[in-house]
Amino acid sequence: MKKRPLLAIAAVLLQAVMPAVSQTAGSDMADSSAYVRTALVRPRAKADHSAEIEKLLRQMTLEEKVGQMTQLTIDMVTKGKDQQVEIDPEKLEKAIVKYGVGSILNVTNQALTLDHWHRIIGPIQQAAKRSRLKIPVIYGVDSIHGANYVQGATLFPQQLGMAATWNPALMQRSAEIAAMETRAAGIPWSFSPVLDVGRHAMWPRLWETFGEDPYLATVMGTVFVRGLEGQDVSSGKHVASSLKHFVGYSFPLTGRDRTPSYIPEYALREFFLPPFAAAVKAGARTVMVNSAEINGVPGHINKHLLTDVLQNELGFDGFIVTDWEDIKKLVTQWHVATDEKEATRLAILAGNDMSMVPLSYSFSDLLIELVKENKVPMSRINDAVRRILRVKFELGLFTDAMPDHSLRANFGKSEYPAIALQSARESITLLQNKNNILPLAKDKKILVTGPTADSMISLNNGWTYVWQGSEPWLYPKDKPTVQAAIGEKLGGGKVTFVPGTRIVRKANSTSNNNPTNIDQEVDIPTAVAAAKAVDAVVLCLGEGSYTEHPGNIDDLTLPWIQLKLAEAIITTGKPVVIVLVEGRPRIINRVANKVDGIVMAYNPGNEGGHAIADVIFGDYNPDGKLPITYPRSPGYFPTYDVQRFERASGSDPAFLPQFEFGHGLSYTTFQYSDLKISPTSIRANDTVNVSFSIKNTGTRAGKETAILYVRDEIASMTPAQKRVRRFAKVYLEPGQSKTLTFSLGREDLSFIGSDNKPVIEPGEFTVMVGPLSGKFNLK
Repeated sequence: MKKRPLLAIAAVLLQAVMPAVSQTAGSDMADSSAYVRTALVRPRAKADHSAEIEKLLRQMTLEEKVGQMTQLTIDMVTKGKDQQVEIDPEKLEKAIVKYGVGSILNVTNQALTLDHWHRIIGPIQQAAKRSRLKIPVIYGVDSIHGANYVQGATLFPQQLGMAATWNPALMQRSAEIAAMETRAAGIPWSFSPVLDVGRHAMWPRLWETFGEDPYLATVMGTVFVRGLEGQDVSSGKHVASSLKHFVGYSFPLTGRDRTPSYIPEYALREFFLPPFAAAVKAGARTVMVNSAEINGVPGHINKHLLTDVLQNELGFDGFIVTDWEDIKKLVTQWHVATDEKEATRLAILAGNDMSMVPLSYSFSDLLIELVKENKVPMSRINDAVRRILRVKFELGLFTDAMPDHSLRANFGKSEYPAIALQSARESITLLQNKNNILPLAKDKKILVTGPTADSMISLNNGWTYVWQGSEPWLYPKDKPTVQAAIGEKLGGGKVTFVPGTRIVRKANSTSNNNPTNIDQEVDIPTAVAAAKAVDAVVLCLGEGSYTEHPGNIDDLTLPWIQLKLAEAIITTGKPVVIVLVEGRPRIINRVANKVDGIVMAYNPGNEGGHAIADVIFGDYNPDGKLPITYPRSPGYFPTYDVQRFERASGSDPAFLPQFEFGHGLSYTTFQYSDLKISPTSIRANDTVNVSFSIKNTGTRAGKETAILYVRDEIASMTPAQKRVRRFAKVYLEPGQSKTLTFSLGREDLSFIGSDNKPVIEPGEFTVMVGPLSGKFNLK
């Protein structure tokens, strides 16, 4: 059969990401994936600034060009720290006027107010106006789950939680709000979204991904980009995105951050590249590089991936930025270069356009030397600078780079918290509900206990006000923790809180002395005594905050002190509901079957306390579904799309996760019926339509995510048991039904062959949705 390049597949993904939906009753499809289809295919208008860019390039000296390729951290232009950080005029003059630095990033230690950000950004752009060619600076921060480095900004669930909503409309809206609140601070560039596909349960950045499925990550990642960049990225409502971390970063062999991955190219293209390909097609302006290595080649010198694939094959015309200090690490960590000068040469020739140096001028000095020594051609420098200038023009920075005080009107709007709350509610996933223990009655006496019960830190995780999200005093005082939200809801002295255990942060010599989380016992006997005096227990377990290497762990099992608390509470015989507030699926097999209810909350953000209480007490009917496979044991981390024999009856070992990908219960029931496949025999370029009905057969209104899987029965590369190809989230009143129709094309039936190119082969295919399945043939 004819093969098609990955870029063509990305284009079709953008056009066919969402289903066509017809319905037999009702009209509320606002929460369906169909919401986004028009937004995804709308053309992205990019003004042509070629003439202006080429004019500038002709005027620029080598030093000015290299300056544009240099990114420094805020510490290089400021003095003081925390809320006392201010511009240092002498440092600023050196960076912007003398060296012509093109980009600044980061915060010193913590989030700043809007006013404070304006006091930082304004002088930086004024300094740029004093430079010879007056080229504005592009400032970037990690707006990961909202404008998390701006005090008072709206914070949403982290990406793994947003994936659990299966609601692209909410993802796009949250990204739009993040963009507006970031731009209001005078910052036009966000280092997000994370498009790494999270297929290793131990990886400490799993919660920053959209989970283990490439299609779900593609859909959610693309609407994230659209929300950030909009149709006019120069407007005061949008910012440039940065797709990270290109590519394969999320599948380290050991599960530890920034450690080697071994991924055959066919698997890289099948599982890890599609979200990047689609986001590039959607117009993403920048890409950040994988800080680790693949197959023995560090990401920052992988010319095949950065130049051959990203730029040439996918057609990426924005600029590529390194991650933190990663050119230096080619010498100190990866040992692929004898010194920083050689590392700089390798990185620039591989395709990096901007170096996040970020604490010295070594990159600028060394790159200038390399060009003068003819070791890096001027053509490569011009290409990099051309890309950087293009993004600056598209952002409107040449028109006005100064902070716009009028954009305050877009910050902290009264409707934003409700959107964050709805996102948190839809993310929460009911994993277990024995004897319909949930929802709990509001007239019962409740004990709330556990280390995440009274923690805003756990609700948010890293990238929250500081890098590690670890400073409790920075969190808003008007947002309740889980125990506080339950207390508010029930009132009248019905709620008792005893922590039982706690999570503290201590320096760890194995993590460069960065503080890591340590679990400590506080008052387990007191918690047990309190449990005996109530009707039910809400036991909040999970993790503190972390990201990157401070989050490395040796064992995915929930810390033993939390399991000790859980087992002690269970012995009281009272009904127990576990609430998991965590960024990755910690192993709970010792206690999972001994409790009545299990709720997965992920990291739901500042509105998470309210959202969890709403679900537990029935004010919101849960509709989240797992975007990961929840493992049962610490030595076996399967993904849902394992090969067929791994799921076969009697297989050794058996495919037996704690909870499967796509699992999520509701307080109502849904019935799937009337599966129709038409036609049942197609050719390679034909379309097959799959329709089915969903009916709410329970007594409560609720939302159901219909996930359509396809299996290729026989293929030249061992086929997966099933792969997600479409999904839609529908709202149904009791007794209401809707008919959904999905259209599948050749890209939904193709796979990456042994020659690393997409191929489609004739044969039988099985379609699965809910409990239904049917077949069709490809001639």
